[in-house]
This record gives sequence, C-alpha cells and structure tokens, in this order.
Amino acid sequence: MSNGLHFRPTRAEISTAALRHNAKVARQHATDCLLLGVIKADGYGHGANEVARAINGSVDAYGVAFIDEALKLRDAGFLQPIVLLEGCFSEAELPVCAHYGFQPVVHCQAQLDAILNARLVKPLPVWVKVDSGMHRLGFNVDQVETVLAELEASPQVASITLMTHFANADLSEHPLNEAQRDRFIELCARTSPTKSLSSANTAALLSSKLDLGIEPHHWQRTGIMLYGVNPTQERTSEPLQAAMRLVAPIMAVRDIAAGEAVGYGSRWVAERHSRIATVAIGYADGYPRHAPDGTPVWLNGQRASLAGMVSMDMITIDVTDVEQVEVGDEVELWGPNLHVCEVADCVGSISYELLSRISPRVPRHYK
Repeated sequence: MSNGLHFRPTRAEISTAALRHNAKVARQHATDCLLLGVIKADGYGHGANEVARAINGSVDAYGVAFIDEALKLRDAGFLQPIVLLEGCFSEAELPVCAHYGFQPVVHCQAQLDAILNARLVKPLPVWVKVDSGMHRLGFNVDQVETVLAELEASPQVASITLMTHFANADLSEHPLNEAQRDRFIELCARTSPTKSLSSANTAALLSSKLDLGIEPHHWQRTGIMLYGVNPTQERTSEPLQAAMRLVAPIMAVRDIAAGEAVGYGSRWVAERHSRIATVAIGYADGYPRHAPDGTPVWLNGQRASLAGMVSMDMITIDVTDVEQVEVGDEVELWGPNLHVCEVADCVGSISYELLSRISPRVPRHYK
C-alpha cells in the first residue's frame, strides 16, 4: 500500500474483506488439509503484504515464485512458512533459505545437487516436483525414487513434500487430468506412502471429478481463487467476491458526427451521431493495448464499450446510450459490477494476466 500523495484518481481498489471471504471459501474446500495461499507476482497485482495479512487466518503457508518475493514478506514481518515454487536459482540462496525458513521446490538435477552439496546451519524442508504430464518443470516419474533416496539420506533436508501440477484441471473432462492423477498417485503409493503430498491447485481443489486421494497431512494450493476468480465451471460453497475494482475517471466528453473516427489508426468509426468519453487509463497502467472495440466497461450503473485503440494513458469509450455522463464520472474497468473474466474473454487473455499486469503507477487503495 502506497502512503504517498496521489492526485491522479485512477486506482485499483482492493477489498481486504473480499480477500478474507475468498480465503475462507478456499479453506472450506480444502477441508482438513493444509492450505498454501499463493501470493506470487505481488499477490496477483493486489499487493502481497496486504493479501498475506488478509488471508493469514485461513492458510497454513504462503507460496511465492522465487526468493526475492519471499524476502519482502519476511522484511514485512511475516513469520509463516513460505514455499519457493520455482526453487532456487543458485547455491547462494540456500543459506538464505535456511536462515529465514524458506522451503524451496526442487525440480531439476542442478537444484538437487546444490542441496546435497550445501552446508547449512539447519536442514531445509523441501518440495520435490514431479512432472506427471505437464512437461514444464519437475523430475520424470522414473527419476523420483532416486531423488527421494538422495534427499532422505542428506543431513541438509528436514522433510520432503512430493508435488505435481495439473495442466488442465480447469477442464474437468480433459483426459490428461486422470492420466496425471493416476501417474502421481501410483508413484506416491510406491515411494512415499506417508509423505506429505501436494497436487491440487485451485482448479483441482474445486473439481468434483478429480479424486486425488487427499489426506489431512497433504497440501492443497490456492491462488486465483483468493482474488475472486473461479477458473472452473464448478460451484464454490459460497460465491467468490471480486477483490480488485479497477477505476478511472472521465477526462473529457465530446460529440462526433456519423463517419468520424476515434483514436490512433482511426480504427473505430461512428455509425451514428455519438458521444465519446476519454478515460484516464491506458496500457502503461496495465490495461491491455490489444483490447478490441466493444470491450465492456461499467459507468453510472450501465455498460459502455471501448471505441478506438487503447493509448498509453487513455482509452475512449462510446457513451452514446448512457445518460448524464460528465467529466469526473468514474468508470469501472473491472470489479464487482463487471467481472474481470468477461473482460479477459473479450481481449483474448485470462484474468491472471489482467490482474497481475496492473502497473505500479496505479495506486492500490485498501478497504
């Protein structure tokens, strides 16, 4: 949260009440399991420290991408376990992990060798990533037994959690889901029947069709759900609440005749006498430059739509059918009245990207 003075009213309003609500819903779906709250990428653009504070009562640990993100949480006073989901990029990070109590993921031979060769002040809890079919990170299934044996014999290792990641958990009927699940469950039964396991991301956590054989000592992981987005068609125990409301003011309103064009490249051409409002947000703020004409916004209780190319600092919207539009009126780009997923669909992206790309020059206002 910025404590500086901001005159420009463009802002991202973050509801800590919504964050707490969504974390409690995730907790309900995780039942008795351990829950990892993923707050990488500055809490998906919501502010990692504020998200960590809001969800603290519902999660058992935090997940970040790399050690720099973890250090910022420790510097802010958070003492909870923190998992580094990409692991360490160099041997020099391992003593830092031991000092601060970070838990690195180990997904490749170089990371494994670094831990085995380290001399640490205290042993580390580590997470071993298995490539069960996504083919992005992780050891092949036939390597895992050897990896586990080496880690179990190492004095540098305090505990091991075996993890994998589903490529299509948001698509409940995708055949790879069961293939990945079966591969991972069979591996765990053969190598780690009593170890802590982690296979469920948000989509898998919500899936009613993916029986993961979850036990109380296993970890569930939740990320996008915390911010009010359900990546599946499954129902949650309670409706999720949008945690971010992206807002910008109208700077100018003008009337144009039929046949006149608006914005760079003159892409949008009025088919009738039209009113155009200019709004103080653009691609430098993280609003997608490739958003097409017709992308919805919310204004004065009604929908309006993008009209013309997104500029660095401004967009133009067609407000012809919106009554009493004035300079200073606030436009919601997404939030409680206009779900970020709908905007993402319009621009050919996903909610994860839109939320996490809001730039630092947009102040976060916490409510």
